[in-house]
Amino acid sequence: MTTSSDRPRPKPTPETRHFWEGTRQGELRLQRCNACERSYFPPRPFCPHCNADDVTVYAASGRGKLHSYVISHRPAPGFTPPYAIAVVETQEGPRLMSNIVDCPQTPEALQLDMSLDVVFQKLDDEITLPLFRPTEARG
Repeated sequence: MTTSSDRPRPKPTPETRHFWEGTRQGELRLQRCNACERSYFPPRPFCPHCNADDVTVYAASGRGKLHSYVISHRPAPGFTPPYAIAVVETQEGPRLMSNIVDCPQTPEALQLDMSLDVVFQKLDDEITLPLFRPTEARG
């Protein structure tokens, strides 16, 4: 599906540093507001629900379900079509965009609400991406 060397790299910021440090260590890190107790993504220094700035970073379970996706058939740098661009709803609640791996990139295989587990793809010493695969594909 992807070629690590050609894939575009995210650009970490001070607000996202904890997220990228976590992926390098094999953790999917989210944030939780200590005021309203809701988890959220993407990373930011304040809660998007209540605007409190008393937030905690924590290691999420790495489990989720397929909320939505589109299968792209167009070539893009670092990707070989077809490939799924997916919205994954984490067990903790926040949704994030990712790719589904270890699974045929077809509507028959990519079932909405299917159980997923995070896996990590190291692009370089700074960036490791969180990707998801069907729970049954655990090895």
